[in-house]
Amino acid sequence: MTEPDVLSSEIGVLMALQREAWRELASPELTQFDRREIRNRIRQSEVDLRGFLNMRSERLRFQPRPAEAPVDSLATINFRFF
Repeated sequence: MTEPDVLSSEIGVLMALQREAWRELASPELTQFDRREIRNRIRQSEVDLRGFLNMRSERLRFQPRPAEAPVDSLATINFRFF
């Protein structure tokens, strides 16, 4: 796997973990301690997820742009005759 693929898969895993934690939190059988632990797990995954998303945005921001085809400047000149 390439590095962007690994980063995307890590982001996907963290998002899936957060979805599952939110589902667990909705359970009425949880004790107060369990709820606190799940909320702490969500907070930690948010920090990790934010870091991965920042890394991905920085890489996309500094990604080399594809070279543009040279434009024929003489073909775009508009001549006007009076």
